[in-house]
Amino acid sequence: MPTNFPTASLGTTGMSVTRVGFGAWAVGGTGWSGGWGPQDDDTSVAAIRRAVEAGINWIDTAWVYGYGHSEEVVARALSGFSAADRPYVFTKCGPVEPADRMTEPLATGDVAVLREQVVASLRRLGTDSVDLMQMHWPAEDDTALEVYWQALLDMKREGLFRAVGLSNFDVDQLEVAEALGHVDSLQPPFSLIDRRAAADVIPWCAEHETAVICYSPMQSGLLTGAFTRERVEALPDDDWRSSDDDFTVRLDANLALVDQLRPIAERHGASLAEVAVAWTLAWPGVTGAIVGARRPDQIDGWIGAGSLALTPDDLAEIAEAVTTTGAGEGPASLR
Repeated sequence: MPTNFPTASLGTTGMSVTRVGFGAWAVGGTGWSGGWGPQDDDTSVAAIRRAVEAGINWIDTAWVYGYGHSEEVVARALSGFSAADRPYVFTKCGPVEPADRMTEPLATGDVAVLREQVVASLRRLGTDSVDLMQMHWPAEDDTALEVYWQALLDMKREGLFRAVGLSNFDVDQLEVAEALGHVDSLQPPFSLIDRRAAADVIPWCAEHETAVICYSPMQSGLLTGAFTRERVEALPDDDWRSSDDDFTVRLDANLALVDQLRPIAERHGASLAEVAVAWTLAWPGVTGAIVGARRPDQIDGWIGAGSLALTPDDLAEIAEAVTTTGAGEGPASLR
């Protein structure tokens, strides 16, 4: 496995990050609306450590991933690393735990609640300051964006986090935030299937020196080549993917796209997952991609994406595959 990865500047933060980072969504376990089914914590710890030992230098988590559980697992996984070897840790605030964890949480902009969430995240992660704090979703209460973004900027100045960013925000919202204080990073969904960010927010970020760390570049496993219709139909009810449109009504087109990526992967001696992630990294303005794993061996399937350079012919072939299969939505050709 590679140990020296290409890196990119995380916007204007002064941090340099590997082109792929470890996503800790799935390690939040089961028992909540975004769970991926049962997950063994020891296995999660081993997966995180394998990624870091292989050279990945950032972990992305969130308080809502198991309502604190993912952050606790991340802290446990990193406890054995020295300060020099410890990766950057990024987390998120905003969603409020509902009475029924199997219902979708709503994001708050209440300043007092956000501060409580930030402090609690730092406690779970075992640190006085986190490298990047992100507002996970636009607030769904009546709090104005200007109010909660200013609160996060203030907490950054206090030293509770080194950088502050947004996740799942559109261009109009980014403009409002940027007028108050620089948006250090944006975390949008971006993959060969969900390409919408390439039309607007990624170009906006490039223009404003805002880092882009995209999530779900493998479309939650669909682009790894590991899924068939039979496997999808066997997903347990507590795996959110079992009711997601990309795994149900749009599945045939998505699987057809995967099949057309196979020759490209074979030419490079790479996995389908590595091709899918490398495609996101080829877009101008994308800093890095968040890639998840539930087991250590899964790291091997995508770790090479950060150093895989797709050729212009590869990219043209992929764009054609997107067009012919009709998979997903958004721009297919690099600008």
